[in-house]
Amino acid sequence: MKEFAQYLNNIEDEQHRKKLEEILNWVAKTFPNLKTRIAWNQPMFTDHGTFIIAFSIAKGHIAVAPEKAALDRFSEEIIKAGYEHSKMLIRMKWAQPTDYALLEKIIAFNIADKADYKAFWRKEEK
Repeated sequence: MKEFAQYLNNIEDEQHRKKLEEILNWVAKTFPNLKTRIAWNQPMFTDHGTFIIAFSIAKGHIAVAPEKAALDRFSEEIIKAGYEHSKMLIRMKWAQPTDYALLEKIIAFNIADKADYKAFWRKEEK
């Protein structure tokens, strides 16, 4: 998790820093084959050079970005978990508990769905 140390150290609110660090550590432990990196100023995880999931922070929430295909697939579960989402990200408010079971499903879906994918991002169908 050395790759994420500077990003985490720049989070002023200690509780926010600890919460995001806990989530990042959980992803790394649960999916040890994923690679870690900072890109577009956010911690992200990749698999065989393709994007799987990224996290960033905002004043009121952690933004979870798993790409549109995963958001479409899990939209109902995201809403049921109490999170808001847009076409590109999930907003987990700082005070909300982290739904690790849902995160695990989303990440596992992206890994399986992109197993043979060569590009970094999915190409959106029109």
